Amino acid sequence: MTGPAAGLDAAHGGDHALELAGVGRRFGALTALADISLKVKAGERRAVLGSNGAGKTTLFNTITGDFAPTSGSIRFFGEDITGFPVHERIRRGLRRTYQVSLLFAGLSVIDTIFLACRGVSRRRFSLRRPGPDEPTRAQAERIMHAVKLDESRDALVGALSHGQQRQLEVALALAGAPRFILFDEPAAGLSPAERRDLVQILTQLPAHIGFIIIEHDLDVALRVAERVTMMHEGRIFREGTPDEIESDPEVQAIYLGGGHG
Repeated sequence: MTGPAAGLDAAHGGDHALELAGVGRRFGALTALADISLKVKAGERRAVLGSNGAGKTTLFNTITGDFAPTSGSIRFFGEDITGFPVHERIRRGLRRTYQVSLLFAGLSVIDTIFLACRGVSRRRFSLRRPGPDEPTRAQAERIMHAVKLDESRDALVGALSHGQQRQLEVALALAGAPRFILFDEPAAGLSPAERRDLVQILTQLPAHIGFIIIEHDLDVALRVAERVTMMHEGRIFREGTPDEIESDPEVQAIYLGGGHG
């Protein structure tokens, strides 16, 4: 395999990475998700958009297993994972970033990525100190390069800018052999230059790694996605290409406030 994150294993499975059928999630009397049916092909890059409270993050939490669906089923590369715990979904190649950074400030960049790679490797429980030829060290270096953090290799995570920490979160999602990644607002708080870097990082991911991105910045979301799913009040109300979604009058009325420049 070639590309900036070479060394990550290619995905194997059916035509669809994710298949949600009638997925719902209730919190008492509140319906956060209602009858969500969604198919995302292997290797596809999808944006899920919607105003605050549309159910986007709840959808991610249901896919990753943080919340169990109250109805419906979820399949990952053809396997029913509806009842699987989070760690079993991770073992099968599902990854996720979060809106709020969850990083260890006292570790260096390279050590953080190495530990992420080590944590999903088969040798994660080994008591032997990893040597210089440890395969996960080389993988960590490749991932660090893929997310443009080479110059911050030995810097402490706590000393990184907000944008660099977001890049590091992308690196952690690439640890191991990811088959599909959920990106939860990765551009939040980034400067225009950092957003351009993020777009480049996402568009240069290996072709076999599909992803869904939740993003309020349409200039980021519509540049990295092949298809867009619009949510409103816990339901899917429109799907299409970025151009179709951006020009849709109902989308403009609900999400864009009448237009988008």
